[in-house]
Amino acid sequence: MKNPLLLSLALLAGTAVPVAAQNGKPDAEGFIRDWLVLGPLPIGEGGGGDAIDKKQFATEAMPAAKEGATQSFGSKELAWEKVAAKQFYIDFKELYPAQSEQVVGWAVAYVVVAAEKTGLTLRMNSNDQGKAFLNGKELVKFTDTRTLEKDAENSAEGVTLKKGVNVVVLKVANEENNWQGSLRFLDKAGKPVTDFKVETKP
Repeated sequence: MKNPLLLSLALLAGTAVPVAAQNGKPDAEGFIRDWLVLGPLPIGEGGGGDAIDKKQFATEAMPAAKEGATQSFGSKELAWEKVAAKQFYIDFKELYPAQSEQVVGWAVAYVVVAAEKTGLTLRMNSNDQGKAFLNGKELVKFTDTRTLEKDAENSAEGVTLKKGVNVVVLKVANEENNWQGSLRFLDKAGKPVTDFKVETKP
């Protein structure tokens, strides 16, 4: 007969194991929940507005991100971490509570579509500054401070997801308080795009 205490401990341990937020799919509103996250990097002088426009490493627009891989920033080295967002947004502050102000971080997702999708809208939100890249191309950015609100997103229209793997990068800088970011795609009718896979490995 199983020991009830040991069984309870096993169940508690099981709940602590990180799992994919949407089983490799965006959520019902189109938000990507499964990411590879890198951070935190101090923004240094100039504030978040300067940091969001500064290229902190050569391949930040299209990094070869994978779980456990490291990225060097001079004498500092950070590792990509697989993250399943609990909400529609990534909570960088929850991930890095000891260093969540005057910092910048990145999130990468590999979006896989069975056939090319055209005429889409990419919608990005951030707290504070944010920038989004798709397949190495900057599509949208926000350079001021703000709180994150679901429907107060920045948009890039006429976006194409090519057949196969697409590299999505979300860069978010934070000056103080909360540090968050979100990203999703809408179709030509303004409806969330949900019929694609989200991978966290190349």
